[in-house]
Amino acid sequence: MVLVEKEPIRRAAAAMGDNNLLYRDEEYAKKLGYRSIIAPPGFQPTYSFPVKVPTARADAGPRFRLPFTRFMNGGDEYEFFQPIQAGDVLSITRRLGDMFERDGRMGKMFFQVDETVFRNQKKEIVLIQRSTTIAY
Repeated sequence: MVLVEKEPIRRAAAAMGDNNLLYRDEEYAKKLGYRSIIAPPGFQPTYSFPVKVPTARADAGPRFRLPFTRFMNGGDEYEFFQPIQAGDVLSITRRLGDMFERDGRMGKMFFQVDETVFRNQKKEIVLIQRSTTIAY
């Protein structure tokens, strides 16, 4: 769960050079029907998932090596459903969306697309992020 706070929204808008009062002035945002200031498009709350590393056991089965040695970010795609507002409590779930292989100039390339869904306290989807990782 991530609590969306006002100051990170204001800083993000300032960093983007966007002076829209919806991102800075709470009274103005309330006059337009919002509970508080809203986040500009492109604002994404910072989050991290706990990593569980299993302990290696002798009977854990065969080990394998990935045939790839290099990994890179293949880009992110965002789908916005409604404004994220200061005070929202977001739950975040991530799942494997797709995996596929392609031939590239340097040989086989493996693509993994992860889908991260952000829901507000009403369980409404506010944002879906699709992140692609490329291994080669």
